[in-house]
Amino acid sequence: MEIRIYVGNLAKSTTEAEIKTLFEQAGEVTTVDLVKDRASGLSKGFAFVTMTTQADADKAISMFNAYSLAGNEIKVNVAKPRVERGPGR
Repeated sequence: MEIRIYVGNLAKSTTEAEIKTLFEQAGEVTTVDLVKDRASGLSKGFAFVTMTTQADADKAISMFNAYSLAGNEIKVNVAKPRVERGPGR
């Protein structure tokens, strides 16, 4: 069962490749989704990393929560389920 992890407080310059390389130290990474602003294409400062197992996800969270990446102390935890927004949002 794949586990989705939230990674926050990323530097605007951080790339998907950098995130993947970092999280692969904890286990197998399925996907990295760096969230970007639609208009500018710049990072919004957070991403979602999908790990293959709960054990890998737990290891990544313990290894990288409060980890310093590109000068920022990143926040790492299990992603909350996506909430569908209503019309007009």
